[in-house]
This record gives sequence, structure tokens and C-alpha cells, in this order.
Amino acid sequence: MGSSSFLDASVKEFLDAVPARTPAPGGGAVAAVALALAAGLTGMAARFAPDDWKRRAEVVGLAEELRARAEPLADADAEAYGAFMAARTAENVERIVAIPFELAEIAAEVAELAAAVANEGNPNVSGDAAAGADLAAAVASIAARLVEINAPAGDARIREARTWAARAATAAGRAAVSDVS
Repeated sequence: MGSSSFLDASVKEFLDAVPARTPAPGGGAVAAVALALAAGLTGMAARFAPDDWKRRAEVVGLAEELRARAEPLADADAEAYGAFMAARTAENVERIVAIPFELAEIAAEVAELAAAVANEGNPNVSGDAAAGADLAAAVASIAARLVEINAPAGDARIREARTWAARAATAAGRAAVSDVS
């Protein structure tokens, strides 16, 4: 890639980096980018909500905040995994658990927010909001799996990440898509 940050790379550069024979970007970095996109879809759909939707400004702001939290986790995950591959220290294990754990939490919030936008916002973009909810639910599932793979047995974050993934899946299931025809 031409950039040291996945966020500064073109989409094509990022897509070409994923299948390369390098440890990163891997599942966590890809999930972080997908989550930022899910939050972006949510914010975009919320911006199209009717003027009288009282939650519009709040939801747009929250979607932007969640996107801003997700974005840097792409690079953080890649850096953490690279450090882990170089030295499997307790500190590096902690980092490769903490980052997907945070992704799972953010993803549940995005999925719930996107479902609200799909149900309460503009029916012409309810599919975009629902796509944001589905994408966030997928990220929550991926993140929970990464926590489970990398956390020590009995770590309470495994159960909590699974709970967030379930919440995200439930929210995505609630994201109604309106028929605009």
C-alpha cells in the first residue's frame, strides 16, 4: 500500500492489501473498516430523515461519533497483530483482545442506531440504514469470534462480546425496510 494508514489508502489499495501474504490487514482491521462504513451509512440515512424527526441531529451526531471511534481501530488492530506475531507477550495478547472487544461494543451501538433510523427515518433510505445494521451485526459477530479466539479461557470479555453480537443481530433483525414503490 502507498500509505502507512489504511484510512489514507484508496479503496483499491486496501482491497489489494487484504489478500496479500502479510499478517495485516486481517479480520480485525477489515471489520473496523466495515464498521466505520456501517456507521457512515447510518449517518447518511439519518440525514435524510424528515425535518420533524426529533432525534435526527442526535442520531447523526452519534453515528459520526461511532464512526470516529471505529476508524482508528483498523490501524490499531493491524499494529497489535503485527506486534503479537513478533512477540507473543501478555501485553500483545491483551491488545489483540481489547481491540475486537471494543469493535463488538461499537458494532452493537451502530446496529441499534441503524435499526432506529431504518424504522423511524425516511423510508426512501431505509434500505441503507438496514444495510448499516446488517453490516454492524456482521462486525459484532466477527469481533466476538476474535475475542473468543485470542482471550484466555474464562475471560469475562468472551461472554460480553457474545452478548454484544447477539444484541447487534437482534437490532439488525428489527431494521424494517419500507416499500417505496
